[in-house]
Amino acid sequence: MLKLYGAARSRAVRNIWMLNELGLDYEHMDWLPRSPETKSPEFLKLNSSGAVPVLDDNGFVLSESMAINFYLAKKHDGGLYPSTPENVARALQWSFWETDRLDRAIVNHARHSSDLPVNERNPEVAETAWKDCVHSFQILNTALEKTDWLVDSAFSVADLNVASAMFRGLALDLSEWPNTQSWLHRCWDRPAAQKAKGMRG
Repeated sequence: MLKLYGAARSRAVRNIWMLNELGLDYEHMDWLPRSPETKSPEFLKLNSSGAVPVLDDNGFVLSESMAINFYLAKKHDGGLYPSTPENVARALQWSFWETDRLDRAIVNHARHSSDLPVNERNPEVAETAWKDCVHSFQILNTALEKTDWLVDSAFSVADLNVASAMFRGLALDLSEWPNTQSWLHRCWDRPAAQKAKGMRG
């Protein structure tokens, strides 16, 4: 059986979402990043960095949430892996873009504007992060002007990977970027996403 290590309150949420989309049975080790379990000798044999998420597919071990999702989408026929080399490339493009441009910015904005105790927040970090978020929201808004999805004409691993990182965006006023806002809610309204969201506690 598939085994996924990583809490729903971490980047593993995108893997949980993918597993739900594909309707796969799996064992879930709900471990937060840097938790004591991730420092055990047994886990370090799976991933020497001690980071989650990690997928163990009957002995095939893979880390990094984006790579895990591409692997699962390719291996299991759920219609989420693009059907042409061009669209595979576009899905990779959006996934790499999210990791490079959006992921840290949206986390830093949330932490330094609301998540952290007031005395630990840095307004300058929050402001810089928000400017980066605005730039990314506009890029998505432009890309979604004539299509409902990032790649081809259907929801795919590209949408899942980017939307999962934008979980915090569900609580933001994105009305200035209506295409981004409607796409984000369209993604997270999916039953598999709602199930993953519910696991965040």
